[in-house]
Amino acid sequence: MLDTSLPRPAVGRSFASTRRVRLADMDATGRVRLDAIARFLQDIAIDDVQETGWGTPEHLWFVRRIRVEVRTPLLEDRELELVTWCSGLAAIAAGRRWSVSGDRGGRVEVDSVWIHLGPDQRPARIESFGLYAEATGGRPVSTRLELPLPSADVRRTAWPLRATDVDLHGHVNNAVHWQAIEDVLRSRQFDASSPLVAELDYRDPIDLADPLELAVQECTEGLALGFCVGSGVRAAARLCAMRGRG
Repeated sequence: MLDTSLPRPAVGRSFASTRRVRLADMDATGRVRLDAIARFLQDIAIDDVQETGWGTPEHLWFVRRIRVEVRTPLLEDRELELVTWCSGLAAIAAGRRWSVSGDRGGRVEVDSVWIHLGPDQRPARIESFGLYAEATGGRPVSTRLELPLPSADVRRTAWPLRATDVDLHGHVNNAVHWQAIEDVLRSRQFDASSPLVAELDYRDPIDLADPLELAVQECTEGLALGFCVGSGVRAAARLCAMRGRG
């Protein structure tokens, strides 16, 4: 269970950085988009592990599940402060928390689980994790996926991929999923200028040649989204308005 309420640890490692919001990070209203936030999160995570020797080429990290709580939307914020730390640990996976605050009062809290791979791109045990492990306070994490898959009868819409969607690992980058989510928010007239919760389960990689289709349906909580290729679902997302937490 992902927990975005976990505070920054008093012991162990945490890593902080800043990002300036640029023109391409915003929608037409000036709101910082979810895909831009995802890129910022990804970049600071990479900066963190590269600094400690837990990055490439010896260690690869692939996101398994993420929960993004936009508690105060980044509507006018142009300078962001990001802090990240390890939120939990399992044999071959680790949790990563981020806290994002903007210069105009915007706030985003995120928790996630990442699978650890060795240089051969196979799952590898995490050993001697040092200050990262200390920051977890002994909290475990699970790689179990939680979001339901779309119903078989849900209408699908083609979402063509571009060469620029693929990163160094040869698959569609994590942040591209959030571009699709932004498209869905717009087409369904979902109010992204208000607090919201977005969850995403990454099941399998998406490749450039895949005929990707989006399956969107209304659910009790809000909207459910499937990233479908043929009969399979490569990722699943859920979007809902945030209630009861500020």
